[in-house]
Formats: sequence, structure tokens, C-alpha cells
Amino acid sequence: MRKLALSDEILLKVDKAARYIGGEVNSVMKDKNAVDIRFAMCFPDVYEIGMSNLGMMILYNMFNQREDVWCERLFSPWPDLDKVMREKKIPLFALESQEPIRDFDFLGITIGYEMCYTNILQVLDLSGIPLKSADRGEDFPIVIGGGACAYNPEPLAPFFDMFYIGEGETVYDALFDAYKANKKAGGSRRDFLLAAAKIPGIYVPSLYEVTYKEDGTIKSFQPKYENVPEKVEKQLVIDMDKDYNKLEAPVVPHIKATQDRVTLEIQRGCIRGCRFCQAGMIYRPTRERDIETLKESARIMLQKTGHEEISLSSLSSSDYSHLKEIVNFLIDEFRDEAVNISLPSLRIDAFALDVMSKVQDVKKSSLTFAPEAGSQRLRNVINKGLTEEDILHGAGEAFKGGWNQVKLYFMLGLPTETEDDMKGIAHLAQKIAETYYEVVPKEQRKGKVQINVSTSFFVPKPFTPFQWAPMFREEDFIEKAKVVKNEIRSQLNQRSIRYNWHEPDVTVLEGFLARGDRRASEVILKAYEKGALYDAWSESFRYDIWKEAFAETGIDIEFYTLRERSTDEILPWDFIDAGVTKEFLIREWKQAKGEVVTPNCRQKCAGCGARRYEGGVCYEGKN
Repeated sequence: MRKLALSDEILLKVDKAARYIGGEVNSVMKDKNAVDIRFAMCFPDVYEIGMSNLGMMILYNMFNQREDVWCERLFSPWPDLDKVMREKKIPLFALESQEPIRDFDFLGITIGYEMCYTNILQVLDLSGIPLKSADRGEDFPIVIGGGACAYNPEPLAPFFDMFYIGEGETVYDALFDAYKANKKAGGSRRDFLLAAAKIPGIYVPSLYEVTYKEDGTIKSFQPKYENVPEKVEKQLVIDMDKDYNKLEAPVVPHIKATQDRVTLEIQRGCIRGCRFCQAGMIYRPTRERDIETLKESARIMLQKTGHEEISLSSLSSSDYSHLKEIVNFLIDEFRDEAVNISLPSLRIDAFALDVMSKVQDVKKSSLTFAPEAGSQRLRNVINKGLTEEDILHGAGEAFKGGWNQVKLYFMLGLPTETEDDMKGIAHLAQKIAETYYEVVPKEQRKGKVQINVSTSFFVPKPFTPFQWAPMFREEDFIEKAKVVKNEIRSQLNQRSIRYNWHEPDVTVLEGFLARGDRRASEVILKAYEKGALYDAWSESFRYDIWKEAFAETGIDIEFYTLRERSTDEILPWDFIDAGVTKEFLIREWKQAKGEVVTPNCRQKCAGCGARRYEGGVCYEGKN
């Protein structure tokens, strides 16, 4: 019988004790003495969020298939438990064995979004692992980071021993084998780091040196040793049938997770090329999974989890070439089991509406559109590939089909944005409302139409054509939101339109963390020491702490956020080869300024550089 790391007394006092006890259905137990490597897989946020992360599920499953590895899970303790663990000096532990993280060989941290950076330091701190890799001796775990934010690892570089750039299925086996070989040979921690750096996709920050110019920009970024590569190459699975690690028995959470359902990944990548979207660039090329494999996976996962909902995961589900077939299969196959089908990231066209009317309870659902920009001009700038006609037609068809609620997502602060573009958000909402009253006869209306308009503020992310673009100050973002708000108030159907916007202070900080260099780590450390934690949660976020951290470190946030970068500047992430070339991104940046639309990958190849992987959409119909 496992002994729990927390006493009954503590578990009864903390919120949702089930977060910390492990023992869930499909969790993996092994004999620690029968394995060579113990790996703690951490998602630096609360259990309910982390348990919904597909990447973590895939790697947990893959690692545990190896007889010589035992992978366990770890999440950030909620502030109530954090306080208790510090007071009582309880070390942070893994869920499966309930044993301290400090005793593991690896601590792997998924870095999915910038606002979890202080939580990463919390995990290291509570584990008793020195926050900076330079201070870790021989017997500490190797701390490795991966995920979307690892494409600019520099703000976190001093805290990690290494980063994995790309999709985890590719070189972890080689990394584990290198670790075992180094251990067998009696090699040191440093020997392992040097060996790891030679594995494609592995970045070891301590083996690289950064120098800066007087104006604060990067002068050089170079490896310190001869056999350390200058460029770190993104890793990805090309053959989604042969090399994809199929998930069959994901761990079922004890308590309701954010996404309490089976997730079926139907493809990776996106053909669209929106210029603000990092995922659309770093996950190129688009690679589809085989339809028969998906059917089999759906059957197995629903059987082994007991979930009553299945979600089709993709950046743009509508572009999966067998979408109709997989949806019809799921409807027919699980008709008697009342399995709900969730279809995120659909384009709203006739097919999508047909599909949704089959799988959703019309009375309960609202439709989501993401035009991102209010005017056609700005939609061309961002390469959204969506016309007003498309939006109004889609909305009209939805209203005819029985929907009367629409969610609209936009961004404010996009490059080249004018006041007319901002007001365009209100005008588009008004036109959609008018469409409802035009296409739905009075006697068929189920009350008023409800349009929920939401705006977030734009953050220029690495490896996008907008990575050179400037951001705005907090007060400028607020002014932009006011323009939209006032324009909505002046619309004829204002009572049918609700408006809310994202917090601007969080956005500005996210911009700093997304495009920062190594010096940004000083601010993160200082903010953490002052009490910053769970910054992604609005109730926990304290901007005053971060402002103090900037003041005390002497680092100017505006140098990172407000400045438009020149295309010949060395960017903090330039040492990573993300598959899309810098020449392509510069070309797209110029196209954006010229309001020129680039066709999607299936219409015409834009020469982004992903063709060199010799697979996916680049080779469709050419094999």
C-alpha cells in the first residue's frame, strides 16, 4: 500500500484534496527499483488544467511503454497547499509514488503559456532543487522544458538544464539512452549535458554565450564549444501513422478537469498561415492522421476511460480531409451510449453547420466565430482569409438552423490598425444582428439574438511574421477597448450585443515574457521572490509585484514591448530552426504591410521552408 505524502489532517484542510493523492484509473505504477530512469512530468498549473493537456498525456504514455523508465505526474500545488508545504517543510512529490521529486532523474516541465513562468520556479523551490541550473550539483534531477514556449526559451534559460524543441515523440528515446550510457560510464552531469547537446532538438543553455550591443540588442549568440551545434533543429513526427504514439488509456482525473473528455488528435499543423498565430507556423507542415486509425483509437479510448464526450483536436478541424467521415462514424458508432462530440476550431460554413446540428443540442449551444479583425483591410493584413460575406453567410445559415447566440473573437492592437478597424468590430456585430432579423421570420424567433463580442490584445510571438511588430502601452490598449465599447453603444441593436475585453496589464507582461532574452530571467526570479504565483489566474495576478521587479532589476519592459524590431536584428530565438525560414517570415511581414493575402498551403505553396521535412501537406498527391 502506498503511503500518501500528505497526512489526512492536511488533505482535509486543503481545497480539492483529490488533486494530490494519485491512484486514478489508468495511472501507471511500477517498481522503482526495476527501472533505470525516473521521470517526473510536470504541468506548472493546477491539476484540473494540467490533466487536460494532450501533449503530457502522449508523453506519459510513451515513456511508460519503456520498461526502463517510470514516468510520474506532477502539478503545481494550489496556494493553500503551497503555504502548508512551506510551513511544514514537506517536499514536492509525484502523484504515482508520492515520493519527493528531488529523488528523480529528470524533471520535465511543459511550458504551454508565458504566464506560468513563476509557477515553474515554485515547482523547483518546493522540490528543494536550486532555481538556477548553475547551482545544481551531481545528485539533482536534470530539469528539461518543452512545449510551445520553448520556441523562445531564453527568459527561462538560467533555470533549465536543457530544452526540447519540437514534438516530444522524436528524440526522447535517444536522450534516455544517452543518460543511461553516461551513468554507466560514471560520467558527470556536465558530461551528460555535452552529450545531450549533440542530439538534434536538444538545447542546453549553459553551453551558449550571449553578448549585447550598447543599445541593448543582441550582438552575438554562440556555442561555447566546438562540437555544440550553432542551430537547434525542431523535431517533429512526419509519418503520423508509423511514428505517432497512439494514446489508448489516458489517465482519468479524480475530479472534473477543464476538458473532461477523450481528446482525439486528428492532425497536426495548420494550412492557413494567419500571421499572428505561432502554432500555425511552428507546427508546420500540416500532417493528417489516418481515418481508420482514428476510428480504432476513439473506440479504445472511450472504452478505457468511461468518458461521455470526445473532442476532435486540431488547429483547424475543418481542414481535415476526412472530417465528415470521422464525425458520421462517431455519431453512428456511439449513438446508443449518448457520447457527446465536441468540435473546436471549425470554420463556420455550410458543412460545419450541418455537422454541428447533428452533434449539438441546438437549444444549449452558441456558435463561435473568430474573425480576429473588424475590417476586411485588417483581415487581409493578418491573412485571416475570411471575408465579411463569408461571416454573414455563415451567421445567416446558423440562424436559419436554430441558433440565436453567437460568440465573436477579435484582437485589438494588431499591426497597422486604425480607428476605423476598431469601429469595424461594432459594425460587424451590428450586421450579424441584422442578419438574424432578416433571415429568421418573426414567428420562428426564439427571443432576441445574442451576440457576445470579446477582444484580446495582440502579442507578437516568436516565429510569426509579426515577431518584429511593436506592442502598445497598457493605457493605449484600454483606449482601444473604449473605442469599440462606445461604437457598440451607438449601434441600432446595441442591446443584443455584449462586449468584454482581456486585461491589458497581463497582455503587456505576456509580450515581455514572449519576446524577452536571457536578461528577462532576472525579472521573473525577482517577481517570484516577491510572491508572484499563478499569474495566469486573474484572481492571483498582481501587476504591482511585477512593476517592483522591473524597477529593482533596472530592466525596461518597453525595450521589449514597444520597439519595432528591424529584420536584421538578432532575435533571442534566432538560434532555433523552427522549420519556417526567416526569409519567408520577412516576406510575410512585407505582405502584411501591403495588405496582401497569401493563399493557404492547399491552394498554393508559399515556400515557407517546411517542404524539407518531406511529408504532410507539402507532399499531398505527390507521393
